Amino acid sequence: MKQIFLAAALLAGALSVGPAAAQQSKVGDWTIEKRTQDTHCNASRGYKDKDDENRDYVIVITYSDKAIVIVMIYDGWEWDKVGEILKADVATDDADIMKKAKWEVMDKTTVRGIFEYDQSIMERLSKAKRLTLDFEDDDDDSIEMQVPRAGEALAALKFCEENRK
Repeated sequence: MKQIFLAAALLAGALSVGPAAAQQSKVGDWTIEKRTQDTHCNASRGYKDKDDENRDYVIVITYSDKAIVIVMIYDGWEWDKVGEILKADVATDDADIMKKAKWEVMDKTTVRGIFEYDQSIMERLSKAKRLTLDFEDDDDDSIEMQVPRAGEALAALKFCEENRK
């Protein structure tokens, strides 16, 4: 009898310790995941660019039926004012997405764009090999981020969203 209580206590403890594991999958070097602390799934990709002093580049994309959120991290940026709103033209290697889009500075190396959901934006992103931000009056901080296999990653993100727990 003591063994049953001990086993039940151990099992209950194992089930209640720590946060639940995230749903996660890979598409090439993209990670598609639904983290326990997030409402929606994320697609993220990070890499180092040997042609840019081995700097880190990271992109995170998430969406809902109301918004598309893109976070870009680049360790070559040195933004001064958290919360500052910047304007940048957003484009892929073959299509303009949005002129003078608003991007919020999250920290010294991170900006976030929140856009009203538009299927045409998702379609353009899915065909992209590169995503560029061309900041107004600031060529030094403009960036081109590599997004290979974006279409597959966004399809996996859609599947994650449709099956999130």
